Amino acid sequence: MTFETLVFYFLASILLFAGLRVVTARHPVHAALFLVLAFFTGAGLWLLLEAEFLAIALVLVYIGAVMVLFLFVVMMLNLNIEKMRQGFWDNLPLAGFVGILMAIEMTLVLTVAGRTVGSAPVSHAGGYSNTKELGRLLYTDYVYPFELAAVILLVAIVAAIAITLRRRPGTKHQDPAWQVSVKREDRVRLVAMPAEKEGE
Repeated sequence: MTFETLVFYFLASILLFAGLRVVTARHPVHAALFLVLAFFTGAGLWLLLEAEFLAIALVLVYIGAVMVLFLFVVMMLNLNIEKMRQGFWDNLPLAGFVGILMAIEMTLVLTVAGRTVGSAPVSHAGGYSNTKELGRLLYTDYVYPFELAAVILLVAIVAAIAITLRRRPGTKHQDPAWQVSVKREDRVRLVAMPAEKEGE
């Protein structure tokens, strides 16, 4: 067993543990932090596959931006955890069916598709750039799924902002349309006063 194989099994075990804790954690902030750990170990697996750009993008984009957004949304919503858990057992049959279906799919991927895929990554020459190759594939063969993913992320960002902009009682809000439409006569009153001379 080589050193790379040991590193792969080490990172994969941490990734499986972190993914399990994301689903089973009681507090959403703890689940988000375990998801950060899962992203870090996933980036390590990308490095083992000689995909440095994907590893850096996973750390910068998902951990540096998306997870920060998740944490801010979870903390700003002030979720009632006990109220959310009330319907847990009602959704268990559907969730169990989906979980079993996903387990069957992953088993088929590992057994059937694993026979056709090589076990080791292909070694490339010194001047090979996986960033250039990834960009060529994204903007030629997969341009429509790439644009669709961008639209979905935009909708998610707008939805997260819309959820946090709630009207809370006791807070003051500005109305820019009303402020712009104010006229001079509404704010300033000019008073005509006769001039007075000194000594009069």
